Amino acid sequence: MREDYIVRATAANHQLRIFAATTRNLVEEAREIHHTSPVATAALGRLLTAGSMMGSMMKGEHDVLTLQIQCQGPIGGLTVTADSEASVKGYVRQPLVILPPNEKGKLDVAGALGPGFLNVIRDIGMKEPYNGQIQLVSGEIAEDLTYYYATSEQIPSSVGLGVLLNRDNHVRQAGGFIIQVLPFAQEEVIATVERSLQQIHSVTDLLEQGMMPQDMVRALMGDLEVEILDSIPAQYACNCSKERVTRAVASLGRKDLEDLIAQGETIEVNCEFCDSHYYFTVDELKGFIS
Repeated sequence: MREDYIVRATAANHQLRIFAATTRNLVEEAREIHHTSPVATAALGRLLTAGSMMGSMMKGEHDVLTLQIQCQGPIGGLTVTADSEASVKGYVRQPLVILPPNEKGKLDVAGALGPGFLNVIRDIGMKEPYNGQIQLVSGEIAEDLTYYYATSEQIPSSVGLGVLLNRDNHVRQAGGFIIQVLPFAQEEVIATVERSLQQIHSVTDLLEQGMMPQDMVRALMGDLEVEILDSIPAQYACNCSKERVTRAVASLGRKDLEDLIAQGETIEVNCEFCDSHYYFTVDELKGFIS
């Protein structure tokens, strides 16, 4: 089984920067953790793939990216977080949502999301995190992120994301790309990329052809000269622990803790990202307010 990883590259003498990823394993791990329906797997898989690539753009060891979709559709919303090492995690509000295929016979991610908003939050250690928000333009996630980059960050970009499932609903292929046009890019370079993109049907088609991320970059760039800078592994990883959850429970207000103690039972706290279960006895709860 091939590993998940992201390739970072430039093209046309640094006029473009490109990220390309294969993420089948991490999307399948998310599906197994959350028991997602096919359309929820596709939606979460796309956002996880985007998160891993966008996380890899950050510089700081402790930087954290959050992608949050708040929507009115039956999926209820999605949240993904990633770090600068392309470790990513996420969850769906309604993982069991079932919808008929869309008019193209594909999983109806846009229908599952419906109208809503995409929030991009970057915590890079400043006093306040950077927060950009857009209204969803299509619900297909890749198009929404393309719009986000153009409007919130003024970076002309093209985002492609794809998740393909087997008949048993396990993940067959998953991956994506982000192409960003730098300010000094020449018009003919941009036109070349646009022509190349018109020839590409979908990300999963490229992966089904056996392409690796570096092959995807070259296919996306057409005749332009490409420089592969590096590659980094991508993985699904949750950093929750009993210690971290203990700090969260201990930070509850005194009245909330007293209400829990009054129930006289061990409480259970579940991690939304990895479905780990943590338990706190009445005596432990009393210790937080003594």
